Amino acid sequence: MSEAEQAPASVPEVLDALNATDSNGTEVLNATAKFVATPEGTALAYGSLVFMALVPIFFGALRSVTCSKSKNAADMPETITSRDAARFPIIASCTLFGLYLFFKVFSQEYINLLLSVYFFVLGVLALSHTMSPLMSRVFPASFPNKQYQLLFTQGTGESKEEIVNYEFDTKNLVCLLISSVVGVWYLLKKHWIANNLFGLAFALNGVELLHLNNVSTGCILLGGLFVYDVFWVFGTNVMVTVAKSFEAPIKLVFPQDLLEKGLEASNFAMLGLGDIVIPGIFIALLLRFDVSLKKNSRTYFYSSFLAYIFGLGLTIFVMHTFKHAQPALLYLVPACVGFPVIVALFKGELTEMFRYEETSPEEAETKEDSSEKKDQ
Repeated sequence: MSEAEQAPASVPEVLDALNATDSNGTEVLNATAKFVATPEGTALAYGSLVFMALVPIFFGALRSVTCSKSKNAADMPETITSRDAARFPIIASCTLFGLYLFFKVFSQEYINLLLSVYFFVLGVLALSHTMSPLMSRVFPASFPNKQYQLLFTQGTGESKEEIVNYEFDTKNLVCLLISSVVGVWYLLKKHWIANNLFGLAFALNGVELLHLNNVSTGCILLGGLFVYDVFWVFGTNVMVTVAKSFEAPIKLVFPQDLLEKGLEASNFAMLGLGDIVIPGIFIALLLRFDVSLKKNSRTYFYSSFLAYIFGLGLTIFVMHTFKHAQPALLYLVPACVGFPVIVALFKGELTEMFRYEETSPEEAETKEDSSEKKDQ
């Protein structure tokens, strides 16, 4: 988090971007000499950021349960394996350092222009996907909803292979149109509300569509990024340099001078999307574990959710107490992993929690087909 408006670090790939910004809300703490936030403004800004962080985690976790059972190609999750988790901090570090060198050599203006266009496209698609379930409830039953299919194939006859097969309807097109308006608003004005709409969409989609296959993989990912976060924030100035140079809607911001200047406020506190998505996908995994227990209880989900609130609050407290940049995962990782483990130990379900294994929809379908053949 920051008391001055700074653009957080990121990378040009969505998953890397989300991860590479896991401390961006906390690594810049240079308050401007021209503005000193009032206690009310500071409380409003950080309270709003915490609330905005909780929304995509809560609803993204709920949607991940439905997503894990979906057979629609557009809604199928991307499963993160233990190998992916182990390599991810290394890839993110290389990408972050590459961006650092890039900004040192090339013009910051042109790089940010290219990245703005790139994230405009991604943001429109993410916001459209986020709005679709809501729009389905808003539209009346009499709305003429036509079905469409976008199909690209390669080859002919028996060698024909599907490259793209995407099904959508009129409601999806309306969502895409609304999202495009928000995207144009962001490109032209870089307004903080437009930025937050895209940021919330990225975060919710990340929590919904990025699935850890088991708790051990989650621990590997969070542990690796814990070290990554601490090193790049405390050990070097790379992340701070990139943060000052990078402009993209991969953070949530809220003005500390909103009470004085209204919607035209310009002194922001911010939170990087990685601080939301990385713990969020672990919390979503625990919700799916709760569902698998079939006990009509959400003990592990709520314990990890409360742990996230505690960890984020502790980050803010330490940052303001010591007036120094703080890597958020330094506090979020122990909290989000430790609380559920303690609960599992208390309930005698620790072994069961670590044995829980998820399969992708394709693997589940293959297993079903195999079992059906055996029965026959």
